[in-house]
Amino acid sequence: QVQLVESGGGLVQPGGSLRLSCAASGSPFGAYVMGWIRQAPGKQRELVAAIKSDGTTYYGDSVQGRFSISRDSAGNTGNLQMNDLKPEDTAVYYCAGAPWLIFRTVTEFSVWGQGTQVTVSS
Repeated sequence: QVQLVESGGGLVQPGGSLRLSCAASGSPFGAYVMGWIRQAPGKQRELVAAIKSDGTTYYGDSVQGRFSISRDSAGNTGNLQMNDLKPEDTAVYYCAGAPWLIFRTVTEFSVWGQGTQVTVSS
């Protein structure tokens, strides 16, 4: 069974940058789609970015051009580089895995990390 652990969250000022990391263990994760999903207080979970095993990437409209997702060649670790952060990016960020990504929805993800808090505030 795959376990995912996120790291790298914290407090940052508007316009700043953070880099989140995700490490998979327990079972091979390379064939999974790796995604970053966030949930702000009182809001639904939102798929922010995803990367398939072949390197194909997807970004939500709200982060396009500011966030960048990557993963290593084995697929067991990944990063989310977040630049030009805005207060509305404040949320708990989860690393998650999906066997496939067809509809680009949160419900396609079946493996979840515990989440890491990102707070953007002056």
